[in-house]
Order: sequence, then C-alpha cells, then structure tokens
Amino acid sequence: MGTITEEAKNYEGKETKNIADLETVKTDLIVSDGEGKDADGKPFKYKFITVNNEDYRIPASVLKSLKVILASNPNLKLFKVMKVGEGLKTNYTVIPLA
Repeated sequence: MGTITEEAKNYEGKETKNIADLETVKTDLIVSDGEGKDADGKPFKYKFITVNNEDYRIPASVLKSLKVILASNPNLKLFKVMKVGEGLKTNYTVIPLA
C-alpha cells in the first residue's frame, strides 16, 4: 500500500480499446457485454472481447459485416478490422484473413 499521492501518480484509468486496434482477431473469441457512459454522461451498452487482459469494443457495424462474411465463409478463423474516421463518422471494414 502506498500513499494517496503515490497511488494518484501511478493511476491508469481503465479504457476500452477498439477491435480495430488489434492486428488480427480470431473468430472464436468470447464476446462480453459492457456498459459505459458517453461524453454527456448518458449510459450505453456495448460488446467487447478481451485479449491479453485488455478489453476491445466491437462496434455493431463490425458484427453486421462479419455476419455477411460468415454466411459465405462459415469456416473463417481470422480477420482484421480497418477503421477510418472518428466519432459518429467512423467507418469499419472487416477483412477476412483465413
């Protein structure tokens, strides 16, 4: 245990990253439900995966695109996500790999 000053200096807030931050994503990862608050303090729900003890949010558009890809390639094991834009103008592209 340290002092409040030491704890404050070492504090790192938990931040959910984005699935597009990952180099590749396996299709067999477990998806969990999370809750957060937006910039206005309003609660929202989201889906996420955990990789190496880090949480990565999965935008609904990624799940929608992946559903279409899996319909034609049900044996897909690996994909990546490319992200363009920020905020509400963000677009995600799901790229099947193997």
